[in-house]
Amino acid sequence: NPLYFDPENIIKLAIEGGCNAVASTFGVLGAVARKYAHKIPFIVKLNHNELLTYPNSYDQVMFGTVKEAWNMGAVAVGATIYFGSEQSRRQIVEVSQAFEYAHELGMATVLWCYLRNSSFKKDGIDYHAAADLTGQANHIGVTIKADIVKQKLPSNNGGFKAIGFGKTDGRMYTELVSDHPIDLCRYQVANGYMGRVGLINSGGESHGTSDLHDAVVTAVVNKRAGGMGLICGRKAFQKTMKDGVSLLNTIQDVYLDPSITVA
Repeated sequence: NPLYFDPENIIKLAIEGGCNAVASTFGVLGAVARKYAHKIPFIVKLNHNELLTYPNSYDQVMFGTVKEAWNMGAVAVGATIYFGSEQSRRQIVEVSQAFEYAHELGMATVLWCYLRNSSFKKDGIDYHAAADLTGQANHIGVTIKADIVKQKLPSNNGGFKAIGFGKTDGRMYTELVSDHPIDLCRYQVANGYMGRVGLINSGGESHGTSDLHDAVVTAVVNKRAGGMGLICGRKAFQKTMKDGVSLLNTIQDVYLDPSITVA
């Protein structure tokens, strides 16, 4: 009984799971705003993909305005920038302007700092989640005044060197970071003004039976690296209400456990 067909179920899952906020599209949150906007903080996603254009074009399209989100009762807005894509510079300008207005209205801003470029795959290795490339995306994100940055957990490093672009220093890969997952994530934190702008990592897509294990590992790495939490979507809402709440509560236990400290 997946929950994602009914917007109200998404909100109920977030409330029952004890989440700090719920982030979704204008359609989902707008459908239930009158009933729930005062019960859990809403983060309205201003832009997202549309996959009816043929052939598919992976771009981020603004589906509404900051003022619409504010009128809905949202406390924050979110947006995605596909750094490295052909459209990234337009997206940077669009999102920067939207975030400026959101701050004028007293709203918080959350930026999904994702990478998208076919050239970021080299010699059979995918560098879309490389620590150096994602760290640079985070840095640009905080530069345009994101209050919170959402980023995928690093899976490797050395994207700039492998692809052969950008400005690097060898000490980036020797003195500032190791190959340990916590160190790779800590490099992302460092690129958010040394953690002044909070880093949340994505829970990732659902893989079925391994979801709980994967979510806990991600939470431990994020917390020990100095991050501030996870956004957990598909791993939670592509389940029954009971299993989704259980997964969310287990993630929260990681952040509530005083024995799990910054490494």
